[in-house]
Amino acid sequence: MRWIIYSIVLMILGGCYNHKNAIDLTDASKHFSISYNIHIPDTSKDDWEIIHMNVDGSNKQNITNHSDVAWTYHAFKSRLFFISDRDTAYRHYFLYECDSKGNNVKKVSDLRLEDSWMSSCKNGEEIIVSGRMGKEIRFQLFLINTKTGDYHQLTTDTAAMYSDPCFSPNGEQIVFSYKKNRKDKTAHEELYLMDINGSNLRRLTFYPEDNPSAKEYGYKAGSARWHPTENIITYVSKQNGRNSIFAITPDGKKQWKLLENKESDGWHDWSSDGNWLVYNSSDNEEKQYHITLMNWKSKQKWVLTDSTYKSQLGPVFLEK
Repeated sequence: MRWIIYSIVLMILGGCYNHKNAIDLTDASKHFSISYNIHIPDTSKDDWEIIHMNVDGSNKQNITNHSDVAWTYHAFKSRLFFISDRDTAYRHYFLYECDSKGNNVKKVSDLRLEDSWMSSCKNGEEIIVSGRMGKEIRFQLFLINTKTGDYHQLTTDTAAMYSDPCFSPNGEQIVFSYKKNRKDKTAHEELYLMDINGSNLRRLTFYPEDNPSAKEYGYKAGSARWHPTENIITYVSKQNGRNSIFAITPDGKKQWKLLENKESDGWHDWSSDGNWLVYNSSDNEEKQYHITLMNWKSKQKWVLTDSTYKSQLGPVFLEK
């Protein structure tokens, strides 16, 4: 009898717990959706497409359907920004945007881009990118006006590499990956901060050089995202044989591993209210990538993808 009563109690508690999670996810569905990148193997050039879905993983749709290399790195509200080599040479990237259904595609600017994350400020009117002009000016930060396509160069140290820039929530600072000599293959990138006018450059991260992954290929400090409501910066770093998401305060005084997962974690994005984290995860052998959603407060997680595609990467939030 006691076992029966105990089982009933567990069922009730379990039902309450699941109901609460369902409400949490339903609430997110009212405000957000997700886009991410997939690779479709073919016999010619790379075919990367962009998938859009609801936050519960339903209604997945290919919204690019083009034989180009298309990759989204940023969204502002319902505007999805992506790099593409359509209408140009293979992997010569330019900035495009569309809506969440893939409609109203337009080329934003004539500035050629590096393969890098990006970020916007001023209600999506300005976007910061890693761009290039010719063969010598490479991996420099540019600000693009998303209405006119006009741009201006923010950094001028052409020997260095600037990539994956991200604005602070107030738009006054920029965090980015930086390497002093971009041609030095023995060195690796670290996170740096500077003010929006290019001044006050300072180093933020210090990769542990005695780490077993120090000599391995992969991010040491990349794809930084600034949490919209908490005073932390998150980024990807390969340590101890796998990619993981780490966090650091903007003053550099506190640094920690954000998620204690057994699997590898990588490219990620925060919802505009700071309540949700979406990221691509995989086994440590990286044979299958999934898109995972996490409730930042409860730490409840949902795997939103199946194994239809091996490479499912770089998710971003859109607002409805």
